[in-house]
Amino acid sequence: MSNIRRRAVISGIVQGVAFRYYTRDVARATGVTGWVRNLPDGRVEAVFEGDADKVTAMINWCRKGPPSSRVDTVEVFEEPHRGEFPDFDIAFTGRWI
Repeated sequence: MSNIRRRAVISGIVQGVAFRYYTRDVARATGVTGWVRNLPDGRVEAVFEGDADKVTAMINWCRKGPPSSRVDTVEVFEEPHRGEFPDFDIAFTGRWI
Protein backbone atom coordinates (compact mmCIF):
# COMPACT_ATOMS: atom_id res chain seq x y z
CA MET A 1 0.00 0.00 0.00
CA SER A 2 1.24 3.42 -0.94
CA ASN A 3 0.09 6.27 1.27
CA ILE A 4 -0.26 9.72 -0.24
CA ARG A 5 -1.45 13.22 0.70
CA ARG A 6 -3.47 15.55 -1.48
CA ARG A 7 -4.86 19.02 -0.79
CA ALA A 8 -7.99 19.98 -2.71
CA VAL A 9 -9.54 23.40 -3.14
CA ILE A 10 -13.14 23.19 -4.31
CA SER A 11 -15.00 26.07 -5.97
CA GLY A 12 -18.67 26.54 -6.78
CA ILE A 13 -21.69 26.46 -4.51
CA VAL A 14 -19.88 24.63 -1.73
CA GLN A 15 -20.62 26.64 1.40
CA GLY A 16 -23.97 26.59 3.16
CA VAL A 17 -24.82 23.21 1.60
CA ALA A 18 -23.25 20.89 4.22
CA PHE A 19 -20.24 20.16 1.98
CA ARG A 20 -17.90 19.85 4.96
CA TYR A 21 -20.17 17.48 6.84
CA TYR A 22 -20.71 15.23 3.83
CA THR A 23 -16.97 15.27 3.13
CA ARG A 24 -16.20 14.24 6.72
CA ASP A 25 -18.71 11.40 6.62
CA VAL A 26 -17.56 10.09 3.22
CA ALA A 27 -13.87 10.38 4.17
CA ARG A 28 -14.41 8.44 7.39
CA ALA A 29 -16.39 5.76 5.54
CA THR A 30 -13.65 5.60 2.88
CA GLY A 31 -10.89 5.29 5.46
CA VAL A 32 -8.82 8.40 4.83
CA THR A 33 -7.61 10.93 7.39
CA GLY A 34 -7.26 14.70 7.25
CA TRP A 35 -9.56 17.69 7.48
CA VAL A 36 -11.95 19.95 5.56
CA ARG A 37 -12.72 23.64 6.10
CA ASN A 38 -14.46 26.65 4.59
CA LEU A 39 -12.25 29.38 3.16
CA PRO A 40 -13.12 33.07 3.54
CA ASP A 41 -13.50 33.46 -0.24
CA GLY A 42 -16.37 30.93 -0.48
CA ARG A 43 -14.31 27.89 -1.47
CA VAL A 44 -13.74 24.72 0.55
CA GLU A 45 -10.29 23.26 1.24
CA ALA A 46 -9.57 19.67 2.23
CA VAL A 47 -6.50 17.58 2.99
CA PHE A 48 -6.72 13.83 2.46
CA GLU A 49 -4.13 11.28 3.59
CA GLY A 50 -4.11 7.53 3.20
CA ASP A 51 -4.01 4.76 0.63
CA ALA A 52 -3.61 6.19 -2.89
CA ASP A 53 -6.80 4.56 -4.19
CA LYS A 54 -8.85 5.86 -1.27
CA VAL A 55 -7.47 9.40 -1.55
CA THR A 56 -8.18 9.35 -5.30
CA ALA A 57 -11.74 8.22 -4.54
CA MET A 58 -12.17 11.22 -2.22
CA ILE A 59 -10.87 13.64 -4.85
CA ASN A 60 -13.31 12.14 -7.34
CA TRP A 61 -16.13 12.48 -4.82
CA CYS A 62 -15.23 16.17 -4.35
CA ARG A 63 -15.73 16.72 -8.09
CA LYS A 64 -19.44 15.91 -7.56
CA GLY A 65 -19.99 16.82 -3.92
CA PRO A 66 -23.21 16.42 -1.97
CA PRO A 67 -26.62 16.70 -3.66
CA SER A 68 -27.21 20.35 -2.72
CA SER A 69 -23.83 21.60 -3.98
CA ARG A 70 -22.58 22.63 -7.39
CA VAL A 71 -18.88 22.00 -7.93
CA ASP A 72 -17.27 24.13 -10.62
CA THR A 73 -13.59 23.30 -10.15
CA VAL A 74 -11.35 21.17 -7.95
CA GLU A 75 -7.70 22.14 -7.76
CA VAL A 76 -5.53 19.29 -6.47
CA PHE A 77 -2.08 19.75 -4.99
CA GLU A 78 0.35 16.92 -4.24
CA GLU A 79 1.97 17.17 -0.83
CA PRO A 80 4.31 14.83 1.04
CA HIS A 81 2.54 12.24 3.16
CA ARG A 82 3.00 13.08 6.85
CA GLY A 83 0.74 10.62 8.64
CA GLU A 84 -0.20 13.31 11.14
CA PHE A 85 -3.97 12.82 11.41
CA PRO A 86 -5.67 10.24 13.64
CA ASP A 87 -9.06 10.75 11.94
CA PHE A 88 -10.86 12.98 9.45
CA ASP A 89 -12.58 16.04 10.86
CA ILE A 90 -13.88 19.51 10.15
CA ALA A 91 -11.43 22.32 10.84
CA PHE A 92 -13.04 25.55 11.91
CA THR A 93 -11.20 28.75 11.13
CA GLY A 94 -12.07 32.36 11.64
CA ARG A 95 -11.79 35.00 14.26
CA TRP A 96 -14.09 36.53 16.78
CA ILE A 97 -14.76 40.26 16.49
